[in-house]
This record gives sequence, C-alpha cells and structure tokens, in this order.
Amino acid sequence: MIRSVSAFVKRAFRNRPIVIVCGAGLAVWVVFSFWPKDDLPWYVGVAAPSHYDMWVINLHLEKSGERSWRVPAGHKGCCWKGDGGPFGAGGDMDPFPNLIAIHWFSFAEQKYYSILIDVPPDLQDQMRVPAPTRTQSGEVRMKPRGTLVLGLAPGGEVVVWMMSQRTNAVEVMRVQAIEVEGNLNAFKERTKNYLKRSGAYLEEHGVPLEGW
Repeated sequence: MIRSVSAFVKRAFRNRPIVIVCGAGLAVWVVFSFWPKDDLPWYVGVAAPSHYDMWVINLHLEKSGERSWRVPAGHKGCCWKGDGGPFGAGGDMDPFPNLIAIHWFSFAEQKYYSILIDVPPDLQDQMRVPAPTRTQSGEVRMKPRGTLVLGLAPGGEVVVWMMSQRTNAVEVMRVQAIEVEGNLNAFKERTKNYLKRSGAYLEEHGVPLEGW
C-alpha cells in the first residue's frame, strides 16, 4: 500500500525526472467577503473527455505534516465540458491538501502518465469566494466553490477547475504530466472493451493532443 505522496513519487516515477508544478496567474476576484474560515466540505473529482477514457491507478493527496491519503478513482469516461461537465467522481479533501499526485493510463494512447501537483497556497481562499449556485428548486444561492475537478486529457495535460456546480466552474490551472513506464498487458482486456465502444470514434476523429 502506498502511504504517502513521497512513496507514490518513488513508485510512479522510478528513475524518471520528477515534475512539480504549481498554478500561476489565478484570477483576481473582486468580492466583499470570503466564506467564513470554519470547516467546509472539500471535494476532489476526476474527469476525462468522452471517448478518451482513462484509468486512474492512484490519486494521492497530502497535507504535509498532517495527513497523506489515497482517493479511489478508477475508470473515467466523462465528463469534460458541455451539459454534463466538468464533473467527476472522487472523494473528500480532508484536510485541504498542498500536494496532489495522480498516476493514470490513457486507453486511446496506450500510455501511462504521472504528475505531482503543488497546490497553489491561495487556492483554498479562492474557492471560499461565494459563487451563484442554483438549487433544485431554481433558487440561486451564494456558496463557495468547494469542489476541484481534475480533467485528464490525451497527451498528459491536466486541466483543473473549481466549482460548486458545473454552471459556475472556473479553470484555475493547466499542468503537464510526463509519460512513465507501465505494463500495457495490465489493461489488455479493458482496452478490448474500450475499443468496442469507442474504436469507430477514434478512427474518425483521431486522438487530439491539443485544444482541450
């Protein structure tokens, strides 16, 4: 079992150079107040573009000196943008992390990717800024954007959004993972099933590595 981000890095990257990235140039928000700094529920999810399925092998979060934990993720086949996205299942961020490590397999490319993300120190405060959130009854309320969605694109690009619901999602950073070694046979059967569903789409559209 991988018990820390440092252990994850050693396993995922092996002898490859480690890439640590952080966001820059987050939007400057003009607001009257932040959400009170009490305990808020924080959540992280993972998404992928339709027809470009990914399998998250490991999603590991860490609040250095306090807690390091794994968030189950597994198969991702949606939801990037449009009516259904960005959205992705994941788990709680408790406490709010300063490091996020993710290692995944891209079915369309038959490649493995890994990255260690250094979470911007002001991101949590940015997420506390209240944003218009529509309830099921149609009422609009101001709530913090308590969810981070990590979008995994072909080519290893990771797009990160903050949101309380998809209608107020705001992109906060883009980071580039590196390709790492991995056993393709481990996903042989899943790849067969994936190509039955999306093979015709890939033949027609290819695998774009830019424009996500």
